[in-house]
Amino acid sequence: MAIPVLKHLLFSTHKHKPISSLSFSSSSSQPSDQSATLISTVVSILTQQRSKSRWGNLQTLYPNGFHPKEFSQIALQLKNNPHLALRFFLWTQHKSLCHHNLLTYSTTIHILTRARLLTQAHSLIRTAIRIPQQSTNNNDNLVPKPLKLFQSLVMTYRLCGSAPFVFDLLVKACLEIKKIDSAIEIVRMLRSRGISPKVGTLNDLVYWVLKVRGGCVGYEVYREVFGLEGDGVVENVKRVYKVWPNVHTFNVLMGGFYQDGMVEKVEMIWNEMVGFDCVPNCYSYSVLMAVYCEEGRVGEAEKLWEEMRVKKVEADVVSYNTMIGGFCKIGEVEKAEELYREMGLNGVESSCATYEHLVNGYCNVGDVDSALLVYKDMCRKGFRPEALTLDVVIRKLCVKGRVYEAVEILRGGVENFGLVPKGKSYETLLKGLCGEGRMEEALNIQAEMVGKGFEPNLEIYGAFIEGYVRQGNEEMVEVLRNEVLEKQMREKEK
Repeated sequence: MAIPVLKHLLFSTHKHKPISSLSFSSSSSQPSDQSATLISTVVSILTQQRSKSRWGNLQTLYPNGFHPKEFSQIALQLKNNPHLALRFFLWTQHKSLCHHNLLTYSTTIHILTRARLLTQAHSLIRTAIRIPQQSTNNNDNLVPKPLKLFQSLVMTYRLCGSAPFVFDLLVKACLEIKKIDSAIEIVRMLRSRGISPKVGTLNDLVYWVLKVRGGCVGYEVYREVFGLEGDGVVENVKRVYKVWPNVHTFNVLMGGFYQDGMVEKVEMIWNEMVGFDCVPNCYSYSVLMAVYCEEGRVGEAEKLWEEMRVKKVEADVVSYNTMIGGFCKIGEVEKAEELYREMGLNGVESSCATYEHLVNGYCNVGDVDSALLVYKDMCRKGFRPEALTLDVVIRKLCVKGRVYEAVEILRGGVENFGLVPKGKSYETLLKGLCGEGRMEEALNIQAEMVGKGFEPNLEIYGAFIEGYVRQGNEEMVEVLRNEVLEKQMREKEK
């Protein structure tokens, strides 16, 4: 929703005029003779005297500093020397020789922008939208600071000979400090005058809306800022706004919907991208392949993978991992291994996710030896496994009766990577150790388990009792059975 107060302030006296025709209202009246002399003298000192002497001379001549309007007039005469204009701004600010306001900031920002000193202009914009502004107008106090700066930039645009991307810098600054509503409103007001920020700026806006407010709101904002309506494209959008969405726009939308778990929307955006004749890139393919793999539609993901090859879209580690994970999930580990080898041949570095997919894939098909080889290779290369991967390997080793190796894997994960194993990992190990009659080791693992905050459950008690029964240790069996009864009583009382 537009902010009525601001729209009135901005447009009531300049209705339907393009930005390039707006006047510099704050300097509409000619400066007095005294002010004109001051401006001329200051400009002369700044441009003709050496750097070491000019600042001392200025402070001696004008110890009381400069009015913001005087500063802006001086800066305008320095616009062909933007570095000097910026130094003058910073010097007066440091020496408290000018009460800088939106007028002085806007003038300096325009000068820097027209000279393509974008980093410096962006920095001033970020400062300007934070400075407190005094106003005697109650309505003006309702307007957010970024929109006040936008108003000031519009009013000073023509006289400063600025460039339209000054408003891109403003929108990006708003997004950086999470002023998303202000960013949206600025884009709306620019579009109402027949201009649009650059596509990269609009992509940033859509990204932040998606991130903060979710996919549905982000999609609505995307349709609005790119001038799209209903199910089609407004016919005169390209002529008026001159900005079309690009592949990065659709990637932002696909990624946002995917992160929100709205996977059905990802395919919708893909189809929309195709409708705009945008050529998908590696990221586009990766997101859609991830959706297909998660839904078990690995065959369709494989078709996309082949399409990438045909269209010579170079795969990266994310796209390889997506397909490797998809194949491992459905038990086709040989195909996953094939892609893993291909990664190496193509110079694509494996990541931790690559190895974890393979470890899980081999465990799922019961090939523990291969899983163990991949796991050790991953650790040797310095990748930190997830606790879930550790848990899978430990469980599969214990199932195969290789409890000693499972203990070593647990110890290595804790000591080398600081992993906190899952409670299920400890439970699996304890059952395996007790089943083999290795009660001393089981007690050590149980103590470590309690130290990590995991309480023994009835299954663990049962494993210990069975282990001591096999050893004929009736005393320990009795102690543990009493503990079980006490535990059950406590749980009933809760």
